[in-house]
Amino acid sequence: QVRERLKKQVVEMTERFPGFRPGLAILQVGNRDDSNLYINMKLKAAAEIGISANHIKLPNTATEADVLKCIASLNGDPAVHGFIVQLPLDSDKPINTEKITNAVAPEKDVDGLSSINAGKLSRGDLGDCFIPCTPKGCMELIRQTGVQVAGKRAVVIGRSKIVGAPMHDLLLWNNATVTTCHSKTSTLAEEVGKADILVVAAGKAEMVKGEWIKPGAIVIDCGINHVPDSTKPSGKRVVGDVAYSTAKEKASYITPVPGGVGPMTVAMLMQSTVESAQRFLEKFQPGKWNIQYNQLSLKIPVPSDIEISQSCVPKPIDQVAREIGLLPDEVELYGQTKAKVHLSTLKRLKNQPDGKYIVVTGITPTPLGEGKSTTTVGLVQALGAHLHQNVFACVRQPSQGPTFGIKGGAAGGGYCQVVPMEEFNLHLTGDIHAVTAANNLVAAAVDARIFHELTQTDQALYNRMVPSVNGVRKFSDIQIRRLRKLGINKTDPTALTKEEVNLFVRLDIDPGTITWQRVLDTNDRFLRKITIGQSPTEKGFSRMAQFDITVSSEVMAVLALSDGLDDMKKRLGRMVVASSKRGEPVTADDLGVTGALAVLMKDAVKPNLMQTLEGTPVFVHAGPFANIAHGNSSVLADKIALKLVGKEGFVVTEAGFGADIGMEKFFNIKCRYSGLRPHVVVLVATVRALKMHGGGPAVTAGVPLPKEYMEENLQLLAKGCSNLNKQIQNARMFGVPVVVAVNAFKTDTKAELALVVQLAKEAGAFDAVECTHWAEGGKGAVALARAVQRASQAPSNFRFLYNVELPVVDKIRLIAQQIYGARDIELLPEAQEKVALYTKQGFGNLPICMAKTHLSLSHDPEQKGAPTGFILPIRDIRASVGAGFLYPLVGTMSTMPGLPTRPCFYDIDLDPVSGEVNGLF
Repeated sequence: QVRERLKKQVVEMTERFPGFRPGLAILQVGNRDDSNLYINMKLKAAAEIGISANHIKLPNTATEADVLKCIASLNGDPAVHGFIVQLPLDSDKPINTEKITNAVAPEKDVDGLSSINAGKLSRGDLGDCFIPCTPKGCMELIRQTGVQVAGKRAVVIGRSKIVGAPMHDLLLWNNATVTTCHSKTSTLAEEVGKADILVVAAGKAEMVKGEWIKPGAIVIDCGINHVPDSTKPSGKRVVGDVAYSTAKEKASYITPVPGGVGPMTVAMLMQSTVESAQRFLEKFQPGKWNIQYNQLSLKIPVPSDIEISQSCVPKPIDQVAREIGLLPDEVELYGQTKAKVHLSTLKRLKNQPDGKYIVVTGITPTPLGEGKSTTTVGLVQALGAHLHQNVFACVRQPSQGPTFGIKGGAAGGGYCQVVPMEEFNLHLTGDIHAVTAANNLVAAAVDARIFHELTQTDQALYNRMVPSVNGVRKFSDIQIRRLRKLGINKTDPTALTKEEVNLFVRLDIDPGTITWQRVLDTNDRFLRKITIGQSPTEKGFSRMAQFDITVSSEVMAVLALSDGLDDMKKRLGRMVVASSKRGEPVTADDLGVTGALAVLMKDAVKPNLMQTLEGTPVFVHAGPFANIAHGNSSVLADKIALKLVGKEGFVVTEAGFGADIGMEKFFNIKCRYSGLRPHVVVLVATVRALKMHGGGPAVTAGVPLPKEYMEENLQLLAKGCSNLNKQIQNARMFGVPVVVAVNAFKTDTKAELALVVQLAKEAGAFDAVECTHWAEGGKGAVALARAVQRASQAPSNFRFLYNVELPVVDKIRLIAQQIYGARDIELLPEAQEKVALYTKQGFGNLPICMAKTHLSLSHDPEQKGAPTGFILPIRDIRASVGAGFLYPLVGTMSTMPGLPTRPCFYDIDLDPVSGEVNGLF
């Protein structure tokens, strides 16, 4: 009856919460036969009822620390609602059983053995504890008789923690008058004779005689004993603690042994597990986080960003992890405020439906930026802390080049920041340093390989590349791959012919085709062109080279577009560094460096968890350039976040620069590789930038704004809205609803803000909303959040702009004409040669990643508004084959910024006493 009832309850749960199932974990140490038998009974019952049961088996060499570690993991697993430790613990090592049972979280202790549950039971808190399964089963059997317990005289024989003591408490709090007897009780027969209800758990075969029992008593026999019996094949039979044959003549109800209390104990374990799952559902709705938000203390005027950041006391990052449903073993702490999240999270949540996917982009900006990061953070704070939705922000990690150069930090601003901002803007967890190391290892390998091939014979190269170790020569796995690529199907190093040895050892890199540069995460204009190889030890081999900023490295783009360790390793191996003198692409795999790159990047591939000022979670992961790369945070961060927020939640990510660059690449590159489909575009606009596009004076960083930007000018503003109109059309071209966020500044007038909202709606935006989140935090973006919620319910017919199978030139032309407004494109001779080369090498079907200025829709940063009819010049085309795109170069641009006359680092300092970072980022 109990099992049938539980079956129905589980069905009701799964119907109400699709995908949910009560979860039971059974932890066993060792391999005792009796334990295996009991566990199999429990697993069978769980399967019958519909409970998801997991049997975790530790070897008998397990230590106490091993068991406690396993318990900690199960305590933190939200899919486990009931959790038992199978006793006894069969280990060769000393283990404190009391310590182990008390380590089980009380809310999951369905065996009821922890001191907390025992204490609650003894105190009478029956509705707030778990009762040990055998006493609970005994009470259920007593209830089935229909006899009222209240007022009856009950006797319990035995005082163990598992049966006797909790049985006494249970009867007492059900209003029976209870006597506990034990081995020292001198008048046992007399006490038994007074019992209306008798529960025996003494562990002594047939100790209670039938003649002792009061006529009509209820007898519950919990004993399991073996006595000799020559008629049985085993030579023994199982009996209880009560002499059954005589006792049944006196009792009104009696439990047999075997078959009485045992099955009820298992049934009660299942019932407690279902009850625990019900409590979980009452407290934590599946997909609904139980999260603590931070209250902002708003000040007028708004303090500096770092003052605001340092006035906030962030939650411990392990608390944030627990709140959003991460398990302890999925989180790798880096201090108190940041952590890495393991990719195993994706595997665990693979059946969880994704949430709503929102991308934040902007109109063509001024050099000051228009607040995309601030709006991203403001939107998630509004959705989370104010509308109580599950929401995640996914943003790029900033480069230290701009941080110490001209732009400053990228943590947002005002009361919409990722905190602590100094951690965010500096080293974070070292991902950018890992990219630097991996990139420069490839650069070193390229030049070293050229040098060694120039200075050694084929045989000398071969002997060094495949050395004899203890008389044995063996190819490494990566060398086997190189042989296969060359069409050489041999695994014995001694079997290669001279011609095959020559092919194997010589990449014959053409120095003039090397595209791989060294990188550094610092703005240093004097590294834009350098000469390498000037030491006498390099024997006259020198060449012109350069340093780029680390975030422009293809390794960074690979990190951002990978969907796992295996995918990242393959992409790293496919990176093309140069061409051979035969015109064939030379890859990182050809250099033999793929495995080493993967090792360097193995931690960087894990997303970094941080939080906003108001306590909503943020993934900070990857930071590819938005011109020669795609300018978006990682695919992995988005995928994990979408699973964690659940079907009704939101993931808000940001695309770099304006919609013509970052958003276009988000759709055509990132979404193409990730398979994710966005629900809403949030387009950030400011009155300041729109006035610039209407013909206002130049806006320059570090220079006060001209008066045109400080006074109301509706005519100038209306003219500049041509850029807003075009960027709305660009977003709608991909079939996604657009919500315009008008990021309000204190110099904007009501009439100006109202005009932008009106013109945005007329241009086809789903909605347009004035936002004051910089000064008010999430509260100032609530209207935007509601608009995004509504837009996410609207039809979204996402589509790519082009088919990758189109010729390279056609794909470039489509972007130029459809997104930028160009009349046509013009390929300069070098670009024409590259089109032919990459098509011949098999890279013509890659997506396109346009590298152009972000300050205009055209190639000319001085052309504002929405220019049309221009010819877009394509100076050159380069390939990021590992990342998976070709990037045409439009005009001239530097991949190594320089420091300005007054760099940001003038304002940054460290307090030597407190260790706090002071100044502005």
